[in-house]
Amino acid sequence: MDPINVTAAAEEFTCNAYLVPGETTTLVDAGTMPNVEETIADNVEDLDRVVLTHQHADHVGELDAVLDAFDAELYAYDDHPRRDVALADGEEVTIGDEPCEVVYTPGHAVDHVAFVGDERVYSGDVVVYNDGAFENGSFGRTDMTGQSRERLIESLHDLLDRLPDTVSELYAGHGDAYRAADGDDSVRTVIERALERAERRAPKYDE
Repeated sequence: MDPINVTAAAEEFTCNAYLVPGETTTLVDAGTMPNVEETIADNVEDLDRVVLTHQHADHVGELDAVLDAFDAELYAYDDHPRRDVALADGEEVTIGDEPCEVVYTPGHAVDHVAFVGDERVYSGDVVVYNDGAFENGSFGRTDMTGQSRERLIESLHDLLDRLPDTVSELYAGHGDAYRAADGDDSVRTVIERALERAERRAPKYDE
């Protein structure tokens, strides 16, 4: 089944939280929408795991509520009081029915990872399709304390190096999901465009 954005109806600022039904039903990030666990329960009977792209507040605000509602394991790169499984670069984690490689992608956040399968990439905030600054390929902000444009650029290169040409769908932490079948660009082209824009090194929202 296609990923379901369970925070799509949120009235507060949140990330996209993707529910991916399958053999290993998975939630990618939890978001900040109150009662998101009820939306999850409307779509699936059980939740096997929650995987985090990173632990910024807009991605974990409702994490405890989700974990309290389901007997789900928490997968995270960085320490978390409720973490069951530590993610590491290069490891494999199944999301729904799709094995995905964990790719360490810091710059926007020091604990940031993306999940790269043969068909889909869950990119968190390292790269997004549209976000109000750019259309058709943008990148996470790097102007706050602890963030690094240079490291994010390296992460985008790493992501491209490890992206199978078969990937046709991009599910990012903000903005719209992108499916190559609905547009003129491949997912690789979208990420390359985001990289080119990041490499300009100008302030993102002034360009």
